[in-house]
Amino acid sequence: MKAGVVHAKNDIRFEEIKTPVPEKGQVLVKVKYTGICGSDVPRVNGDACHFFPNVLGHEFSGVVETVGEGVSSLKPGDRVAGVPLVPCMECEDCRKGNYSLCKHYSFIGSREYGSFAEYVAVPEKNAVKFEDSVSFEQGAFFEPATVALHGLLRTGYQGGEDVAVLGGGTIGLFTAQWAKIFGAKRVTVFDISDERLKLAKKLSIDNGINTLEEDFMDQAMALTGGKGFGYVYETAGVTTTMKYAFRLAANKAGVCFIGTPTKELSFSVEEWENMNRKEFTLTGSWMSYSAPFPGKEWELTAHYFKTGQLKFDDSLIFKKLPLSEIADAFELYKEKGAVKGKILIDSEG
Repeated sequence: MKAGVVHAKNDIRFEEIKTPVPEKGQVLVKVKYTGICGSDVPRVNGDACHFFPNVLGHEFSGVVETVGEGVSSLKPGDRVAGVPLVPCMECEDCRKGNYSLCKHYSFIGSREYGSFAEYVAVPEKNAVKFEDSVSFEQGAFFEPATVALHGLLRTGYQGGEDVAVLGGGTIGLFTAQWAKIFGAKRVTVFDISDERLKLAKKLSIDNGINTLEEDFMDQAMALTGGKGFGYVYETAGVTTTMKYAFRLAANKAGVCFIGTPTKELSFSVEEWENMNRKEFTLTGSWMSYSAPFPGKEWELTAHYFKTGQLKFDDSLIFKKLPLSEIADAFELYKEKGAVKGKILIDSEG
């Protein structure tokens, strides 16, 4: 089969490798689309790849081609989304259902070969079936959608509150939608791009505020009658927006950092005192799993994509490129700000 194989930093090649054969308890998936995740970029353009040669790709959709011995929940022809985490299922965290915290996990598309290929073999539980009414493009967005939902749930989310989402990227827009689905009073997305804020509106999000506007904080507080937001979700991993979260939070709010920071950060005494004085609860979020594996995050994503309540828009996709042009896809990330949305790699293109 053909695959995009990473051989070294800045060296990903479209070449022939052996087609995997599903082992006992595994299925072979004929890959349709794979989204390039932000974590893939430093593995190709930087020094973060675990080993060479390697095949990355973990946000994928496809069709079950064949099944290994003992597989009972899937059959050839089923449309599936890939679940990348492969927990050990034996450690203390796994026994508690905290699979994201497993210290002995494998991960499809980083620690073992992934879906930047024509085929990928995965454990039965790592392929989530979805309906024919859900597109393969949507299937490639299951993983970021579940990451968003997991972050929402980390705060013990309940409806009826004003919700702020900092960052209008893929995960931010899904976080905002989940908040709406589960009963938010109003949802406000904050971003520096008017284009992303327009997309938020298109996805039925109540408000969008550009943080480059001088009075953006006044605008935000006016929406809540000066109280602040009952829930605040930071999805960009940027120092500035992480600090905004502290200012936007209402008394007793739930605040979750979903975005992964890439730079050291510190808070002033005054900034940190926001948490003391407001007594808000601050937590983090990592990946997207719960018990029974892979969890309600995946089950609900399949359901709400099917019903259409979790909306999908082609504007979430920046570009589709065939697998043969995967090296060109990663070149695009070398120009800061050039990629606006998700790049999908088409393994059949």
